[in-house]
Amino acid sequence: MGQENFTAQKRTSSALPASTATVNGRASRDRLLPRGRQIQKTFNNIKITILCGFVTILVLRGTIGVGNLGTSDADAMGQNLIEETNRILREIRSDSDPNDPDEPAETEINPNVTFTLGPKITNWDESRKNWLDSNPDFPSYVNGKARILLVTGSPPNPCDNPIGDHYLLKSIKNKIDYCRLHGIEIVYNMAHLDKELAGYWAKLPLIRRLMLSHPEVEWIWWMDSDALFTDMVFEIPTSKYEKYDLVIHGYPDLLFNQKSWVAVNTGSFLFRNCQWSLDLLDAWAPMGPKGPIRDEAGKILTASLKGRPAFEADDQSALIYLLISKKDKWMEKVFLENSYYLHGYWAGLVDRYEEMIEKYHPGLGDDRWPFVTHFVGCKPCGSYGDYPVERCLRSMERAFNFADNQVLKLYGFRHRGLLSPNIKRSRNETATPLVYVNQFDIRRTVHEGSGSRGH
Repeated sequence: MGQENFTAQKRTSSALPASTATVNGRASRDRLLPRGRQIQKTFNNIKITILCGFVTILVLRGTIGVGNLGTSDADAMGQNLIEETNRILREIRSDSDPNDPDEPAETEINPNVTFTLGPKITNWDESRKNWLDSNPDFPSYVNGKARILLVTGSPPNPCDNPIGDHYLLKSIKNKIDYCRLHGIEIVYNMAHLDKELAGYWAKLPLIRRLMLSHPEVEWIWWMDSDALFTDMVFEIPTSKYEKYDLVIHGYPDLLFNQKSWVAVNTGSFLFRNCQWSLDLLDAWAPMGPKGPIRDEAGKILTASLKGRPAFEADDQSALIYLLISKKDKWMEKVFLENSYYLHGYWAGLVDRYEEMIEKYHPGLGDDRWPFVTHFVGCKPCGSYGDYPVERCLRSMERAFNFADNQVLKLYGFRHRGLLSPNIKRSRNETATPLVYVNQFDIRRTVHEGSGSRGH
């Protein structure tokens, strides 16, 4: 919104690098879902629909006594239906389709060969510049502002905890609202682009693919699904980062003096679309393949980083290790941002929202009114987490409503409380509504005097 050149137009062809070469002896396949799998998925959906119908009939029979079937026969049929339904749901939730005849067996990764995200690209800056010059309808800067693509996502399967899907919906609604207000494009991904890089690592192949597929985008902004915008007015000061290619929340002392495993946070960070970023992704990825490689890398990271528990390699620890061990090579282009909350740890923020409302205003982005509240350790979509589920869900509800009130203000509504999904009017209707547009529309003006504290 506010960037009129964002309309979809046909791009002209240019010599951009292809990503279809062989990686580690394994062909990278970018094609549609195999027909056999499509048919199987369709049959599964039909089965579920039919089974639900049968279950409904059995319930009606037990309630109103319809039919002459014996009780034992009906019970047996009902049990079979339940087992079949559960089997199909397990199949839908699984990462693979073992009975798919169209999907050839994939070669196991060779632990003795350095893992790569794709073909090595060495001339991206030149290729991208040529593409931008030949596609003036897709500029990387619009109205003087760098074009940003916000990227987020969730696993392809349903949440283990049923309420988790509801909070994923709240999370993407929150991000769509922010992007709509600030003219940012958004991508929501639910696919594993590389089977070796699941879990923490799934963002790396996705970011790389988006860089190569959207040369018009200047910044790729990754944001975890468990992070929420809580300052809907604050904007990323991209002009501040003209000399940098990676912007990430972090602290130099924790990184280089203490070598802490929480020195930076990869739940919300920005990559410039450039050769340097592709090179860093290539250096970052080799610890990520699941199995022995990730397990052994985890041991190295635990031995090297202060406070890190013993578990498999994760993307955040691997990046910290890379920045410490190769400081001279990478840090010149890395901006450790801590003047505002590109990542704000939720436990110290969610219970202070009422105080913030009383004392401050949106547009600050720091501890007075946090830009991003990140629910690290909550895992609302999973079956486990580091904190009680009830505390996490309560806190996420407060954060969502705290942000949503800033959006609803333009329309004359607000939530009845930070724990309530219900809304109420915050002002009466008027015959002169444009007065309120001028006063409350976040897109028009930022609150006078707002801004982040100095770096």
